[in-house]
Amino acid sequence: MTARAVDNWSVPVDGGGSGRGLSTHGGRMTMSGTAATDGRVLKHARLRALLLEQVGSTWQAHAAIPSERELMAAHGVSRATVREAIGRLVEEQVLYRVHGRGTFVAGPRVQSTLHLASFTQDMRRRGLQPSTILRSARLERSTAEVRTALALDSGAPAWRVERLRLAGGVPMALEVAWYSPAVLPDLGDQDLTGSLYALLGEAYGVRIERAEQTAWAEAADVALAEPLGVDAGAPLLVFRRTSATGDGRAVEHVTSWYRGDRYQVHMSLTDRLHPTRTPVSGSSAR
Repeated sequence: MTARAVDNWSVPVDGGGSGRGLSTHGGRMTMSGTAATDGRVLKHARLRALLLEQVGSTWQAHAAIPSERELMAAHGVSRATVREAIGRLVEEQVLYRVHGRGTFVAGPRVQSTLHLASFTQDMRRRGLQPSTILRSARLERSTAEVRTALALDSGAPAWRVERLRLAGGVPMALEVAWYSPAVLPDLGDQDLTGSLYALLGEAYGVRIERAEQTAWAEAADVALAEPLGVDAGAPLLVFRRTSATGDGRAVEHVTSWYRGDRYQVHMSLTDRLHPTRTPVSGSSAR
């Protein structure tokens, strides 16, 4: 098979052979298979293949990849080619960008079934180290939605707790939760960097046993993108839940924004319209 050099790489032109792969000859890179109709492989496609080989070997999950300038110099290609190759890998969710910081290797998504469990328990069960950054905790005038969910009087204040949840040191979710001060009078004085469900049980004798939850997809705005470490417009999974005790007393109304590149939900479905036992709806957002 003959080859000709293109941008410091040697690309097959006769289409011979059915194998796909990369090899080096005389210090130049060659690629077989995956050719366009004229026998040439687009430069950004070749660079994408080279970068993909580094993921999981040279570059581990959430590690920064070299800068555009470094990749241009290393591979002898233009900035436009580098950006196109990286852009494809971002679209494929192999890489992700963080504004002002660079491009990073995406890790595997954490999968959760819909159930009631603390974020701390859920992440540890998956071998990830959970941690929490408390962004704020204060009494605020509650919205009509919160008052309805928690059965509060008109104009009544409620605890608003905003926390950033991390798994393995990497942001996973941003949570904004509301709690009734009648149930949790001194919540703002507690340590809110661990499992709130454990805290509710230990400090207040309150156990969450049921919940109603709604989920949807949303694009991150700037306010969400910054703490989550993603670009504005990145896909998010959003969960809104009202949690209650076994006797139906509402305790928590929370909205959680999960990174779409790090989190997915597994559901078991049935064809029975009215199953004899309905599972409790929830998520591992806490």
